[in-house]
Amino acid sequence: MAGSVVSAEELSAALQAVEDQVVTDVEGDLATAVEIARLAEPLGDPLLLARARLCAASLRLRSGDIATATRQIYALHEWATQHGDRQLQARVHIACANASKLAGDTAKRLEHALSAVELLDETATPYMQVSHRLRLAEALGLNDTMEAARPHFRQAEQAARELHQWKLLSVVLNNWAYIEYCCGEFARSEQVADRLLEHAAVRGFELDPAALDTIGAIQVENGRFAEAERTMRLCIQRCAAGESDNADDMAEYRLTLARALRGLGDLGQAQAALDTSRALCAALELHEVMVRVHLEQAELHAARGEYPAAYAEQKAAFTANENLRVKERQSQAQTRQAIFETAEARQDAERFREQARHDPLTGLRNRRYVDEELPALIAGDPDLALAIADLDHFKRINDTLSHDTGDQVLIQVADLLKTGLAEVAPEGFVARLGGEEFLLVLPATRLGAAVGHLDAIRRTIGGHRWHDVTGELPVTISIGVAAAGETSPPSLPATLATADRNLYAAKDAGRDRVVADAPPEPRLRAYRDRSISRAPEDS
Repeated sequence: MAGSVVSAEELSAALQAVEDQVVTDVEGDLATAVEIARLAEPLGDPLLLARARLCAASLRLRSGDIATATRQIYALHEWATQHGDRQLQARVHIACANASKLAGDTAKRLEHALSAVELLDETATPYMQVSHRLRLAEALGLNDTMEAARPHFRQAEQAARELHQWKLLSVVLNNWAYIEYCCGEFARSEQVADRLLEHAAVRGFELDPAALDTIGAIQVENGRFAEAERTMRLCIQRCAAGESDNADDMAEYRLTLARALRGLGDLGQAQAALDTSRALCAALELHEVMVRVHLEQAELHAARGEYPAAYAEQKAAFTANENLRVKERQSQAQTRQAIFETAEARQDAERFREQARHDPLTGLRNRRYVDEELPALIAGDPDLALAIADLDHFKRINDTLSHDTGDQVLIQVADLLKTGLAEVAPEGFVARLGGEEFLLVLPATRLGAAVGHLDAIRRTIGGHRWHDVTGELPVTISIGVAAAGETSPPSLPATLATADRNLYAAKDAGRDRVVADAPPEPRLRAYRDRSISRAPEDS
């Protein structure tokens, strides 16, 4: 198209050919989309220009330029919302869902996917009718709601067959099989993978590397290691030949090959494959894949009897995972924008968003809920009391007994805190901040009364029958309390900092107590979010 005069209608048709395809050449399609945007700019068609820019940004996201692409996508999200074109809005919601996926924000991803499907109407292309339903099914499945996801996968499969979207049907079946696999549903995963193999045979086309990786991973989980090795070597061969559409493909494929080779007992080749995956992760900053590389390395060390090295690699995996969570939160902050939703989409999104605001171990509210809800509560209730509670010597329980025992202690302590608080402050809530640290919120409760209530809860925990769980090891808790009205104006950081200071005072005074009146430090210490990390200590 370079150097030629092209009409808006011709550009629109060329653009739709890029928009509505299973991408196999990201860089080539990105160059095409950028050129269409350049040619569309002087034509005075803002919708065509927005489509071209969105297509380019979506491809840029897939190429690995996440920060730039995310900024562009969310700028186009705002433009599409203001101008009201349903097809563009649906496409931009899918792009936002993909950006949220890379940011690790499953709730936002689900919200955008719901909105995209709700916006489908008679103007949507056949490709959109299938692919948007697929993205919603994926978002549901990866949000631990596979029962809700399966009907949408079936709808996507049926739509692909009815609309003769044969290449897209292979993507539907591949992604469905993979998400069943991720959820531990290996029998269901194999059933869907068999339909994928049958579809490829009937239609006479070769499976792409992504589909082969899905099949190889399923074979590994089912103990079919020799088949998995053959599958993955073919997968890597096709990927090296250019059949790749994501920045992290080869790192993923080498990791799956390493798992297959370990299952065969070929630890030398498994290590070589894993070393290649690790190098790619480091070069491309593939933090999520790197966590799994560390875990596979631990398995290889253990298979060779190198147990100290395996333990060290497990620790490295934990650290890498914690760092990943930090990076995801930073990325989420960059991508957070206003969400355009219909009434039905908002209802569904709120239900799944609520899942994202609970701690999976204890069922309590989590730090995300605290950050979203507590600032308004503090601003509107000067009599609100807040406490940070921290289990005493919890590291001793983990180290002496086991982390499973530690989890049981956390679950029972959470129940005792929740029950105790409900009796004295039914409008309040308990949240887990991370590790062995909890937050208790007591609305309309003056400081003196709060101290009395919390001390009763402390005694209940200390007097609980722990013998069946921890044996001779006691379970006690230290609590630092603060009143929202102690600072002017009341704020969450200031109130947390006061409670944190009082918690440290309780620890320093011998633990197993409630403190609300520790003197201020000479220099104020900013409250640390210990849900991210905490130095190993016997607290």
